[in-house]
Amino acid sequence: MAMSKSRKAKVAKSKLKRAEPYRHAEATGLMRPEVGTQAQFKKKKSPETYRYDSSVSPALEWDAGNPAREQGEAMIVQLERHIEELRAASTPSPLTGEGRGEGDVANILQQAEETLRRLKALSKPFLNWAGKAERLSFDVPTLPLFIHERLSTKAIIETLAGHKTDKQQDLYDLFGDPQRSITDQVLKAYEYPDQWVNRMVLGDSLMVMNSLLHYESLGGQVQMIYMDPPYGVKFGSNFQPFVRKRDVTHNDDEDMTREPEMVQAYRDTWELGLHSYLTYLRDRLLLSRELLTPSGSIFVQISDENLHHVREVMDEVFGAENFVAVITFQKTGSQAGTRLGTTLDYLLWYAKDGQHIKYRQLYNDRIQGNPSLDRYDQIELTDGTRRRLTIHEIRGTQPLPHGRRFRTTSLFSDGSSETGSFEYKFQGTTYPCARNNHWKTTKEGLDRLVRKERMVVEGTRLRYKRFEEDFPLIPIDDRWESMQIGTGLLYVVQTSLAVVQRCLLMTTDPGDLVLDPTCGSGTTAYVAEQWGRRWITIDTSRVPLALARQRLLTGTFPWYELKDEQRGPAGGFVYKRKQNKKGEEVGGIVPHVTLKSIANDEPAKEEVLVDRPEQQNGITRVTGPFCVEATIPTPVEGEEDVPSPTLTLSLSHGERERAGHVKGEGDAIGGEGVGVSPGKEGGEAYGSFVNRMLEVLRKSPVLRLEGNKTVTFRNVRPPA
Repeated sequence: MAMSKSRKAKVAKSKLKRAEPYRHAEATGLMRPEVGTQAQFKKKKSPETYRYDSSVSPALEWDAGNPAREQGEAMIVQLERHIEELRAASTPSPLTGEGRGEGDVANILQQAEETLRRLKALSKPFLNWAGKAERLSFDVPTLPLFIHERLSTKAIIETLAGHKTDKQQDLYDLFGDPQRSITDQVLKAYEYPDQWVNRMVLGDSLMVMNSLLHYESLGGQVQMIYMDPPYGVKFGSNFQPFVRKRDVTHNDDEDMTREPEMVQAYRDTWELGLHSYLTYLRDRLLLSRELLTPSGSIFVQISDENLHHVREVMDEVFGAENFVAVITFQKTGSQAGTRLGTTLDYLLWYAKDGQHIKYRQLYNDRIQGNPSLDRYDQIELTDGTRRRLTIHEIRGTQPLPHGRRFRTTSLFSDGSSETGSFEYKFQGTTYPCARNNHWKTTKEGLDRLVRKERMVVEGTRLRYKRFEEDFPLIPIDDRWESMQIGTGLLYVVQTSLAVVQRCLLMTTDPGDLVLDPTCGSGTTAYVAEQWGRRWITIDTSRVPLALARQRLLTGTFPWYELKDEQRGPAGGFVYKRKQNKKGEEVGGIVPHVTLKSIANDEPAKEEVLVDRPEQQNGITRVTGPFCVEATIPTPVEGEEDVPSPTLTLSLSHGERERAGHVKGEGDAIGGEGVGVSPGKEGGEAYGSFVNRMLEVLRKSPVLRLEGNKTVTFRNVRPPA
């Protein structure tokens, strides 16, 4: 039976999976209990098992003498022919309006395409490492996320403002505003539909992402993921064990972390060096793919040390067809040394589905002396004459004469055309169309270009005259220069705000959800808060979460005007066209004069600059409410009688002083969120460092040493 038009529309519509609206209050209100209630928590789930594609060979081999390769390639050609035949059969007849095929053509086509995909996967090269062939699946505990602390900057300020007058100095120290008291300003924070509250989570990113997927149904809800994993396998390059000591030395006992969770994570992740590192990334990338929306993007920041390996792993997980770009950005200035200095880091950008990726073009201003203006190498003087600029005028070392700077571009497009490959007469001379080309516009359009004085002769060709002010911006490409962080780093591997900001603005809209499985100093959360995006950030160590927590609580941002106050940032920001006294475009909407708009006598296209929303003066925006959460560790096997520790987000006065926090802040904020103390029933002995390290050794008693040697602990007990 032929398939009807309505059925075809339904089938086509079903091919693109759309994310269901995420209802925060209903979906997670019962799944995220308060800390301390884990004994009464009954909604327990079994671990999730994730499987890789077993059709992919575990070894990268070239079987030139195997006839199966030629047979496989012949099958690929045959399958491609069948797919074309199926597509032709599903095309409605122009006479009857019905398809010519029999049966469910859409299902046959889908099966054929899937077979083709799997067959092609057999012939693709991929990266192999130790343990990959034996690990076609892995289990992840499905744990709930317990809320440990709810925070609000506005509530903190209101509490301090209500205390005696000597507490006012704390506000000056906290926010560093020398112009006026923070209490005298209008304080507001963005709010989101469904009572969404941003989230900071302590725990292994693999377990946390698994919880987001299966406890809270966040699969297909995250618009952007920014991942800044360790660049290599050196112990000191992956974390910072102390709040006030940023420089960490590899293999230095004084710089070793005191957190058993970090020690366990490090041993599990880098036990086999680079091989374990690739497994670590592959597992987390797989769950990241499940969390992304169909239009979502993921950015992985990496150095040149393992760039090639990580790209091969991402090709395997996301598909090479969903690769978007490798972005290079300058992280530091030139440094003297015995070898060529390295000043670049890289961003690997992949889409969940390259056909439906969300993308917003970003721009930079054209600046005199900038290489972006080198191509605008001519000037039209006030008397109407034209000349080329000197090299010194182009580079900005000499002032420009009064006039309009311009460049010339081609009036032809590739491919001949019966109607577009005509001859055109200009100033008494006939100019033929270039061979195997056609004019970019009609004869009437060329006439309008002449009337607007946009036509110029160069050699034997007519050219279009494009002025600098037609569009005073240049699109940002895959090379980002001058992205240095500068001084005042909070964390050992802190990322530049500008880098994360560009990624976020290119691939998200206000109100979208952003995830960072590698919190660090909280740069992603900070940027997301600034630009009205919802955020979740994760880290396995308390030190970076403490730094990020303070950074967010003490941050202030401009208030971007909202289109719909009821919907908050999800309704979008307001953009307006503005010009300064010099006539320069300084607003969020800039007209873009093009050849097409002039030739067709159309108004100039307006480009929206997503990084220039309207700011409302008189309002200081602070970080909106967010909560601190964590996974509660399960009891150690064989030690059920030993109570599990309870995470309490508190610090002693001495610890707060060592952490470098504002005096008196702990009283109002309720602690700094970097300490672990045992439950009341557990006693101080269980919470001690020695016993917690013993727990780590019991879970993983095998140590790997240099030279591929191993040591296994047979009897782990407290020292005498």
